[in-house]
Amino acid sequence: MHRMTTTGETTGRTIGASRAFAWLLVITGAMGLLAAWVITIDKFKLLEDPDFVPGCSLNPVVACGNIMKSEQASAFGFPNPMLGLVSYGIVICVGMSLLAGARFRRWYWLTFNAGCLFGVVFCAWLTYQSLYNINSLCLWCVLAWIATIFMFWYVTSHNVREGLLPAPGWLRSFLDEFTWVLPVLHLGIIGMLILTRWWDFWTS
Repeated sequence: MHRMTTTGETTGRTIGASRAFAWLLVITGAMGLLAAWVITIDKFKLLEDPDFVPGCSLNPVVACGNIMKSEQASAFGFPNPMLGLVSYGIVICVGMSLLAGARFRRWYWLTFNAGCLFGVVFCAWLTYQSLYNINSLCLWCVLAWIATIFMFWYVTSHNVREGLLPAPGWLRSFLDEFTWVLPVLHLGIIGMLILTRWWDFWTS
């Protein structure tokens, strides 16, 4: 069990993480970076040739090209995967630093957590847009969603268990043993939404 700490105590100390947590950041960061890299390459090919069909466009539902051509694919005025190239690269750097024994202050962990929160909220928005407005699914995008969801829940769990985020004792105890339940449940909900959105297609 992690000891109870006050905000003052956690502000003045540096906090590391387990090797398992560090490897999770490296792996999920690499997953997201791979997805962002492939989508970026295909986006450039699509700009060069409007008739280009990405390799992950498999059928009317799994159609990456439809996603890349949408307005939502450039939510901030530039292709979304370019944001991923930077963000997931940072996550890998944090994970590698932790593997090397790095320890960070509270403000660093909370800033990192805020970045992960932004990522998971952005992925939720993209999921909604993909399912109900664009009406297509991109497998590389799904890979990035999976990586971001695991990343967010485990970073949040780490900060709660270390006392960096205020939480009741029962929640800390739960996260000590069952953090994995949260991303699995989160992904399960997305899976059910995908299944029901195109139920007629999947069962035909």
